[in-house]
Amino acid sequence: MPDNIKICKKNQLDLLRAISIETYRDTFSNSNSETLMTHYFQDALNKEKLQAELNHPNSTFYFIYVAKKVAGFLKVNVMSAQTDIKDYHALEIERFYIRKSFLRKGLGKQLMNFTCDLARQENKEFIWLGVWENNIPALHFYKKMGFYKIGTHPFNMAGDIQTDLLLQKDL
Repeated sequence: MPDNIKICKKNQLDLLRAISIETYRDTFSNSNSETLMTHYFQDALNKEKLQAELNHPNSTFYFIYVAKKVAGFLKVNVMSAQTDIKDYHALEIERFYIRKSFLRKGLGKQLMNFTCDLARQENKEFIWLGVWENNIPALHFYKKMGFYKIGTHPFNMAGDIQTDLLLQKDL
């Protein structure tokens, strides 16, 4: 594991929640109302839900650091923790965010390469993820990293049903 990528520990729940809200807000606030965002944070990113995710044996959160500051994070799922495609041979990236002040510094690529290495170490055949169809920067990034579209699924943003594209990268 690279020195600047570390597993998020259970005692880092408050930091994980703060970074999750910050990065989600930075990514999606221009396209969603503040009311919708607040409801989503209360539902999907509350402490109890994040604690349960941290405790799940088939999910792992990782922080990427720059100069001892958390620059972004990743959540991966295998086996029963996967949200759509429950394939023993797959690893799901459920969350992948770089903080705004750390964008365009190669950290996304580093975190993705780490994820690919992790999946290979666990003998996975492919990685998959869901990304909002209107998140153009993320779609470009994933395409550049070798992902391709395999389908769609609905994403419930606090009652507003949006469409995520399902993308896959073969290893």
